[in-house]
Amino acid sequence: MVHEMDGVTLARIADSFFRPTIGGLVPYEPGKPVEEVQRELGLDRVVKLASNEGPAGPFPAALEALARGAAELNRYPDGGMYRLRTALAERHAVDFGNVVPAAGADAVVMYLSLACLDPGDEVVCCRPTFPSYVIDAVKLGAVARQVPARDDRHDLDAMLAAVGPRTKVVYVCNPNNPTGTMVTRGELDGYFERVPEQVLTVLDEAYFEYVDDPGYPDGIEEYLKAGRRVLVLRTFSKIYGLAGLRIGYGVGPTELVAAIRKVQNAFDVTQPAQDAALASLGDEAELRRRRAANGAAMTRLESGLRELGLRVPERSVGNFVYADTGLPDARPLFEALLAAGVIVRPLGGFGAPGAIRVSVGTDEENGIFLEALRRLRDAA
Repeated sequence: MVHEMDGVTLARIADSFFRPTIGGLVPYEPGKPVEEVQRELGLDRVVKLASNEGPAGPFPAALEALARGAAELNRYPDGGMYRLRTALAERHAVDFGNVVPAAGADAVVMYLSLACLDPGDEVVCCRPTFPSYVIDAVKLGAVARQVPARDDRHDLDAMLAAVGPRTKVVYVCNPNNPTGTMVTRGELDGYFERVPEQVLTVLDEAYFEYVDDPGYPDGIEEYLKAGRRVLVLRTFSKIYGLAGLRIGYGVGPTELVAAIRKVQNAFDVTQPAQDAALASLGDEAELRRRRAANGAAMTRLESGLRELGLRVPERSVGNFVYADTGLPDARPLFEALLAAGVIVRPLGGFGAPGAIRVSVGTDEENGIFLEALRRLRDAA
């Protein structure tokens, strides 16, 4: 069969050509670029609060590293990521072979799935949570057992009850994306006492540097180094402001990292990403400054949402706020905010169709969002 398009004939490929396991998958739907939204809707300004990006941009040292390396972009990157892996190993006091950078922490999830999951294997995760855990399992014919959150938090008891003989991986997103809530040290301690030995636990700590709570555990220090069967994920996309370069990493047992490296794409992490990440390490004062600014802005954003009648979890600890609209489907609200020049994330794809996720922006951006939401409420 063929497609006719403007006088050009293209072959048509039947659904039977593709792997059945991907038939029900919906491609990830990124938000439109700000410039395109402005053009389509005739807006002078659009505020993007949809992707949990750090509003402060890269560290100054990272920008300098990018400028220094620009003349060498005709060269392939360091495929072994030697300098970055060495620096991360030193930072976390682990061996070089315990560290695997990739094009974002979600790429580590993908490579882990490729290395470990066969058709019929199972993973267990919360619902709602980061969609890649489910998508990457289903791509391979594995089964994703999604356990509903309780009070917007991981229900670790129910997740343990969902573990079966074919469960290979349990994902704990801490703090959880999109609800922003955290699993405490005591809860994780109890979980690790009960989880079967054959199960690998992935602690996704993409928002680790934002958390300022004594009850929040460090997965590398407290579980990996205690001999637990765990892979800990971190990223440079959030507080370090390098989302556009796609750079994250995992820290785990040597054998697991070696297996992930076997299926990892060659030259997976660009040289600019490696250089910028390396240059970002060590500036603890800037990390503290960004953490404090984020915490203050998030408190104001939560208060504003509650005043406007949206339900917000008791305390968020990342750089975003989860807001239950009370509607069966939050997408009309998303569309109305978009028309007003504000982009947020509707959460149907995360498993929470009646909620939106709002990233913490600058004070001005957060104010524009709350004012737009207020106008929509008053109009309704």
